Amino acid sequence: MTALTLDDLPAHRHRWWGLPVLAAMRRDYLAVIAAQRPLGDFVAQRVLGERAVDVFDPELVREVMVEHADALVRWERGPEVFAELMGQSVLVTEGATWQRQRRMLMQAFTPRRVAGYAALMTEAAVAGLAGVAAGEVAMDRLFSHLTMDVISRTLFSRPIGADTAAAAEAVQVLSETALAEMFWPVTLPDWLPLPGKAAKRRANRLMHGLLRGHIAARRGSAEPRADLLGMLMGLRDEATGEALSPQEVYDQCMVSFQAGHETSATALLWWSWLMAAHPEAQARARAEVDALLAGRVPSADDAGALPFLGATLKEAMRLYPPVAAMLTRRLTREVTLGGVRLPARALVRVTPWLLHRDPRWWPREPDGFRPERFLPEAPDDIPRGAYIPFGLGPRVCLGQHFAMLEMTLIAALVLQRFELSPVGPAAPRPRMAVTLRPEGGLTLKLAPRR
Repeated sequence: MTALTLDDLPAHRHRWWGLPVLAAMRRDYLAVIAAQRPLGDFVAQRVLGERAVDVFDPELVREVMVEHADALVRWERGPEVFAELMGQSVLVTEGATWQRQRRMLMQAFTPRRVAGYAALMTEAAVAGLAGVAAGEVAMDRLFSHLTMDVISRTLFSRPIGADTAAAAEAVQVLSETALAEMFWPVTLPDWLPLPGKAAKRRANRLMHGLLRGHIAARRGSAEPRADLLGMLMGLRDEATGEALSPQEVYDQCMVSFQAGHETSATALLWWSWLMAAHPEAQARARAEVDALLAGRVPSADDAGALPFLGATLKEAMRLYPPVAAMLTRRLTREVTLGGVRLPARALVRVTPWLLHRDPRWWPREPDGFRPERFLPEAPDDIPRGAYIPFGLGPRVCLGQHFAMLEMTLIAALVLQRFELSPVGPAAPRPRMAVTLRPEGGLTLKLAPRR
């Protein structure tokens, strides 16, 4: 039987060579991809000369992202935009350079290494939560402060201090800018007097100034430190004995500082909303925390002994994956996927937001908050590829162990100290920049526990 081709796949017909689709993607990317879903599990789209397929079946997602990983590179526009902000880090490199960086950096993010950062994580969280007053609290500011302080302490052994608010705002400006620029064929020079360019320049100056100060202070010190920066400077390629170059160390610090704090802050933000909106689940998670910790600060060993709390975090990332879309890959050669022959240079798009809410893979309340589905005793009936909050395949997030430990420790400390309740009945509306955040931020009522 002759394999089908990309031309045989279902597709919407677009006028004006698909240009209105690009404008719609800039306004609401998730809505555009969601409109593809009713056509099937394997749907084509043509915009100008670009040919893309959206994959909505977990088995096909695994097939393309794992079995055909050697035929994939990242969609060029994403790395171009991110490289301008974060340099040639493991987030954007390809080929032999990426393989070398990934191989070396994996040494810094093993579960054992990550466990060594637990005390720094809890120091940051305890200090940050001590300054929270009861009443209505802007949770986006709170979690940005906590996770940015965690990254600062684990990277540099220094608290973020007074730079927190400005740095968190700068990261948000750069995220908004990055998403907007992805849907233009090129990035216009930042010196042009265009909307948003001045804010981007200020944000870039602040982030690079902050990072250079920390790294310069370290290079001028003879005192060795067992933090992430010290580890990056000490890494050696097991195959060649080669170290990361000074520029590579700088770029990896930048991506860790920006992306590392923002994804965790976003996940915790949605988790806090779901806890506030579901008081029974909040009470159960709190009872688990109280029974295990009895008021003490949690350690790395405690994180694995809080199964229901962990399940609430995983369920929050199912409903609101921080990286909800933009897992877009370019085929470097022809690939047959699901009986369809896809040509070289075609784009393959995977969208966790839609996979995570598909009623076929999540038949019990796909849009409902049910942490029980992630408990150890739950039925093992979630298809592989249907839950991918950290991505899939060789490019799966290097920092996933770090993020899960950090979020579990912070969540436990929050529940120890506060009861969370909503401010108003309306659920926040998701809005995608690079990460999926509540439009307009999120305010909750925090009541101190007696």
